[in-house]
Amino acid sequence: MLEYHHRKTESRHTRMRDRGIYLLPNLFTTGALFAGFYAVVQAMNGRFEHAAVAIFIAMVLDGLDGRVARMTRTQSAFGAEYDSLSDMVSFGVAPALVIYEFALQGMGKLGWIAAFVYCAGAALRLARFNTQLDVVTDKRFFQGLPSPSAAALIAGFVWVMVEYGVVGEDVRWLAAIIALFGGLTMVSNFRYYSGKEINLRKSVPFFVILLIVLAFILISTSPPEVLFGVFLLYGLSGYGYAVWLLWQRRKASAAGLQGEQK
Repeated sequence: MLEYHHRKTESRHTRMRDRGIYLLPNLFTTGALFAGFYAVVQAMNGRFEHAAVAIFIAMVLDGLDGRVARMTRTQSAFGAEYDSLSDMVSFGVAPALVIYEFALQGMGKLGWIAAFVYCAGAALRLARFNTQLDVVTDKRFFQGLPSPSAAALIAGFVWVMVEYGVVGEDVRWLAAIIALFGGLTMVSNFRYYSGKEINLRKSVPFFVILLIVLAFILISTSPPEVLFGVFLLYGLSGYGYAVWLLWQRRKASAAGLQGEQK
């Protein structure tokens, strides 16, 4: 009986080993994980500009791995789990440590608490996203600020401060506010545009290509300011959209009351 169980277990492991994992998408995920770890190392060495750039590189690679997996039909449960673990390092731990090393460590308990709120928000955001994949009805929007965007907000802020020679201690309260804003917004119910309905295989009008070229030119002229501004506006867009929905509901409610009075 034991011998049969041993052969059965060995056969199962052999099938799993033979099946293997898909190399191409997981290469992108590994690259994102490396960039996140590199950001942590550079922050510990006081090279905050390199740390911020590494987080943006991790964001680009993270955006590519899922699309590559879907386009090449190499999605797998292993890839999904690996991607989540990579995201936690690159967009949870790394930005929290970067902002802490840059500006928050001089605040004592308040500093590491603000950094932890961000890190915990990223973990909760990823856990909620993974458990709600099958129940999301409107894929046009994310529930809560996506963790890569929150990480880009932190990295963009640090990069801008370094670019202008601002010492972290001089902006530690602003850094704490940004860390808390990112962490709490990730676990909020505000809706953020996902862009998932964009199909890269479809043809687009010429002006779309022109806009993409102009966007690259704009970013290349001053990457820190442009990237930070873009992700700050994106982070605020969820609040703006919630206010707009509330205004629309009140407008519809007022119109209904006027209709009843007539």
